[in-house]
Amino acid sequence: MKIGINIRVMGPQSSRKTITSILKQAESAGVESAWIVDHIAIPPDEAEGSGGRYLDPLTSLAWMAGQTQSIMIGTSVLILPYRPKLPTAKAIATIQELSGERLLLGVGIGWMDPEFRALGVDRHQRGRLSDETLAFLHECFDNDIVTANDQPFLFKPRPARPPIYIGGSAPHAIDRALKYGDGWLPMGRLDKIAPQIRQYCERSEALQGKPGEVVTFATLPEGDVDRAREMISHYEAAGVTRIIIGRTYESAEDWAPTFELLSALNS
Repeated sequence: MKIGINIRVMGPQSSRKTITSILKQAESAGVESAWIVDHIAIPPDEAEGSGGRYLDPLTSLAWMAGQTQSIMIGTSVLILPYRPKLPTAKAIATIQELSGERLLLGVGIGWMDPEFRALGVDRHQRGRLSDETLAFLHECFDNDIVTANDQPFLFKPRPARPPIYIGGSAPHAIDRALKYGDGWLPMGRLDKIAPQIRQYCERSEALQGKPGEVVTFATLPEGDVDRAREMISHYEAAGVTRIIIGRTYESAEDWAPTFELLSALNS
């Protein structure tokens, strides 16, 4: 089981000092990956807990890569219809190149009406826009020369395409993951999503000859290695290949019990 953590890039916890400290601790503890979310225009009545402060995810990932050496960095999830596809592809390729191919690309179609309104994007077109961006990403990473708006251009740098994990609920996210992704990134309690995970794994194995990856969120029971191992085994049995550990925290020091537990699990 691969184990990552969710780092807040919103609110007071999104300071440079706090994020750097968490990343350094995570690498020392042998954590596999660090993931961040995507919000771009929080309205005042939705700002509780963040104050409306959110860092841009792609810019943040580039900065996080420069603070670390080995930990993978990911989005859970990047909202595809928020951004034009060519600049997005270029940013993704740049992060992948400069990070030493450590990017894990979780993507989604979005849900928050005010953000779509602020961007001037029709929320009802988010599925189509996301599919177009996903197809374009594959085209860019598969070819040196790509055409957009009838204009051929060189897509360089062109590192290995990062794995793509499609976020969202069944059945549409599963269909999208089978068509464009390397895995599915569902949210929810394991007992609620386990049947859909099984369906995804069966369909991906029939289509590709092996089950696709499944990434989801979890909370570890702190201070109890045996209970943590038991919990992880339940996720593995359900077909989950990577869990992203989240926790509430005010400062980087609050992560210490989680990192102690993860170090014990890795020993």
